[in-house]
This record gives sequence, structure tokens and C-alpha cells, in this order.
Amino acid sequence: MDPRPRGFAPRLSRRGGRLLLAAPFALIATVTVVDILLPPEVHLGPFLIAAPAVTASFAGPRMTAFVGAVAVLAQAVVAIVRTSLTDLNHTYQIAALILISIIVTFFAYLREAHESKVTQLRSIAQAAQSVVLRPLPRRSGPLRIASIYLAAEEEAQMGGDLYAAARTKSGTRLLIGDARGKGLDAISEASLVLGAFRVTARRERELPELIRHLEAGVGSAEADERADEVGMSVDDEAQEAFVTALVLDIPDHEPVVRLANCGHPPPLLLRKGRVVALDSAEPSPPLGLADVLSPVVAVESFPFDVGDVLLLYTDGVIEARSRDRAFYPLVERLAAWAGDDPQTLLGHLRNDLHAYAGGHLGDDAALVAIERLAPERRSAA
Repeated sequence: MDPRPRGFAPRLSRRGGRLLLAAPFALIATVTVVDILLPPEVHLGPFLIAAPAVTASFAGPRMTAFVGAVAVLAQAVVAIVRTSLTDLNHTYQIAALILISIIVTFFAYLREAHESKVTQLRSIAQAAQSVVLRPLPRRSGPLRIASIYLAAEEEAQMGGDLYAAARTKSGTRLLIGDARGKGLDAISEASLVLGAFRVTARRERELPELIRHLEAGVGSAEADERADEVGMSVDDEAQEAFVTALVLDIPDHEPVVRLANCGHPPPLLLRKGRVVALDSAEPSPPLGLADVLSPVVAVESFPFDVGDVLLLYTDGVIEARSRDRAFYPLVERLAAWAGDDPQTLLGHLRNDLHAYAGGHLGDDAALVAIERLAPERRSAA
């Protein structure tokens, strides 16, 4: 995401900013002319306070101060034309206008400083995350893959959502997960899991062994250091760090998908216009809780034939809320686009999710769509 531009209208186009900026000057001109033409007992000078106050809501401190100075000058002109600059009523109006202009200019400075800090923090988090989260391949054997990452709009905190893919001798393995918390700590945990997956996904023959390697990576590198910083014991720190994950093994020559679910939302299978959740009968706890719960990793198989599409996602998708606080109905919305290719499907989901949540997601979200292609299309691609 690009850093927000600094200036009087950081979230608007240049043309929109100019139109907004014209409003306070038009207000100043209107109030000044009308105040001069009205009878002496009527005073519109107090309305000039609105000009710098409105400007501070969308402009920087320099422009706010400039509008305030123009408003003070306009009030002085009114005073000279109607009575005199030393008239007590106009003197109090000018003093009040100067005071309000100083106050709103200070608040505009604070707002701009806050936006600059948020932009810097988001840039740091995004840079760290872009190093950790590599793009997935568009093709892997008989599979066509698409992925998107949707960053939350709240403050500068980015989540620890993660995904990865690796080719094995007999198929493709995929990982999707979500580290607890937000920001750099979550990204750090995600990097540990991704690193362990990239090292061992091709090497381990069975998913339970792969899961154990991922489990060992959660919090292991920094647990002692972080525990000392916050005054926690190592055991307490270990319990604080966990990652929900879903690991899939999709063989090239078998119409199945084998998966191990570690506390993650179940994948959705799209087949002939129907959407089916692949719920695990024996889900394992999230990665990082093995010492607490001593889980047994269960691997389950589900049909995954030619033309089927699997959708993997993190909880930022299903926890997105509309303006009336209703959760995003992923299964119902997904059924409308069943049959689309992975890239088109994720495009529909991204647009619909942003529209449903009013353009502001409360948490980061990751989506991965996988389609199994027919044998004759493998060589043609």
C-alpha cells in the first residue's frame, strides 16, 4: 500500500482537494460582503470562525493557519468599513477569531503528525510482511492457484496472516494460517512458521511430521527474549504465542485433498454450483499449544476432482462486519460465483468483501483459491 500523501487532502484526489479548499474562502467572502451590507446592529463576524475550523478537518496546519489569517483580515476589513478597527465589538470578534484559528491549527498539526506516524508504521510492517509473504505460483502441477492479501484499514497494525506452497515429488502442499495478534510480533511468528514450512514441506513424507516441525517453530526463536522484556515466564510466553493453520497435501494423480486442520477455519469446496465446508472431524489445536494440550494430529481426505475449486481463507474474511454489525456470509456469497476460475473468483470476493464492510476491514484477510485442471489442459498451459 502506498504511503498516504501529506498535505491538505491526503485521502482525496487533487481536484477534490481544490473543491474542498474553495469552500472556506467562499464562506469568508460571503460573510464579509453580507456583513458589510447588513444594518449596523447585525453582526455576522462570528460565522468566520467556521472557515479555519472546517479547513482543519481536511487540511494541514499551514493551510489552516492561512485560512485563519484570511478570516482575521476579512473581519478587520468589516470593522474598518462599518465602524473602526478599535470598535470594542469588532475587537472581541477579531481576538476570538485569532484564538480559535490558533487552536484549530494546532489540532490540524496533531492530526497530520498522527497520520504521518501511522503511514510510517504501516510502511515498516508492510515491508517486513512483503519479505515474509512471498507470492504463490500460479501453476503447480495440475493445479491453478490464485491468492490475495487484504490489509486492514485500522491504524498501522498488520496481521500475521500467512500462506505458502511447495512442490513435492507426488504433488503440491499448501499452508494457510493466522498468527495471534497484529503488528511486527505477529509477522515474526508468521515468519517462523513459513520458514519451517519451506524447509520441511518437501522433505517430510507425512503431514503429521510436517505439523510437528511447524509446531516446534512457533515462538521458539524469541520466546526467552520476549518473556524477559515483559516479565513473563517462558511457559507463559509460549502460551501467548500460537498460530492457527491449515496444511493441505494435494497429490497430482489422485482426485483427493488430504488436510490437517490446526484450529483454522475449514476450507470450502466449490463443485458444480455447490459450496461445501470441509469440516474436520478431529481438528487439532493451533500451532504453539502442543505442550499445553498434547494433540494428536489427524489427517483427513476429501474428494477433489477435475473442475473443483478449493477456497482457503483466514478469519479476517468471515469476521468482516457490515454497518449493522452482521458477519460476512462467505458461503452464501461464494455460491454466486461458483464455477469461476480462481483469479476471477478472488476478484469477486475482494470487491464484495470491501463493499460489504464499507471499505474498511477490521482485520487483515488472506484468500487462496486452488483449481484442479483436466489432464489435457496441463500440457496446453
